[in-house]
Amino acid sequence: METISAVYEKEQPTVVENSQPARLPNGVAKATPDAVRVQRIVALSVMLFPLLGFIEAIRLTMNGYFGSTELVLFLVMYFVHMGGVTMGLHRLLSHCTFETSRFMQVLLSIMGSMAGQGPVLYWVSTHRRHHAYSDGPGDPHSPNLFGDDWKSQLKGLWYAHMPWMLSDEVSSWGHFARDILKDRTLFFVHQQYFLWVFLGLALPAAVGGLVHGTWMGVWAGFVFGGLARMFLANQAAWCVGSVSHMFGRRPFRTGDKSANSLWVAVVAFGEGLQNNHHAFPGSYRHAMEWWEPDVSGWVLTLMSKLGLVWDLRQPSREAIERMRQKTATR
Repeated sequence: METISAVYEKEQPTVVENSQPARLPNGVAKATPDAVRVQRIVALSVMLFPLLGFIEAIRLTMNGYFGSTELVLFLVMYFVHMGGVTMGLHRLLSHCTFETSRFMQVLLSIMGSMAGQGPVLYWVSTHRRHHAYSDGPGDPHSPNLFGDDWKSQLKGLWYAHMPWMLSDEVSSWGHFARDILKDRTLFFVHQQYFLWVFLGLALPAAVGGLVHGTWMGVWAGFVFGGLARMFLANQAAWCVGSVSHMFGRRPFRTGDKSANSLWVAVVAFGEGLQNNHHAFPGSYRHAMEWWEPDVSGWVLTLMSKLGLVWDLRQPSREAIERMRQKTATR
């Protein structure tokens, strides 16, 4: 099974040149000062406002405003958030690991956009760039580029978790996401990004208000199903790029430091199985063993039985064993 970088090596598109003296990797450029400013404002908003919402959720809980409605809203929106990112933005759009209808494609893309991790083109191009340069120069969020001593590793771990989003480097859509760029429907979903983020916050607020019939119900729904959910789900998702590229098992030789972190896999619906994923990026399942937690893989399997998705791609057992043997002989 080909890796993402192998696909790009076959046919290089027009390269975005770097205006700085030192040339950046293909498909990477420096953003203009105005673009950097806007990007940083948006990124800081995604980091700080959900954090404030999480703190407010703690206050509401201590004051008795957390009940069954708020719990259900949090869990449902957490599933929408994580499912949209892992099945929609990641396994469908970034890696094309299965086929589905246009309706499901759009629905999963909208669900993923509700996470607040960036518009479709930004997410896909950033992720494909990560695979093309995994844990090397050009990787947008590797924790392993700052040195080997513990202080450097701690700095790298922190950088890969959140501050990488404040970088002045940008991933070229034309280089990494030409297929998405040409798709008018997905481009429309991309353009309406802030609408989807708003809906991800407004829907639980509306449900909370309808159930309780009070403004406090609206506020509690907004906090628990909106901001607090966004904070916890994104922290889990960001651990994939930080924790799961530093700590965990490495059953496959992948040429990078991707690792299987089981606890990250639990909270991130299977995404923490990064070593498996980097060994077989074209697989719809990240779990290579029955005991490895991969909620999104399980859901996609169920959806295939219901006819909602099809042509699910995964490596054969022989391919997996060959990779294991190759790793064992290194």
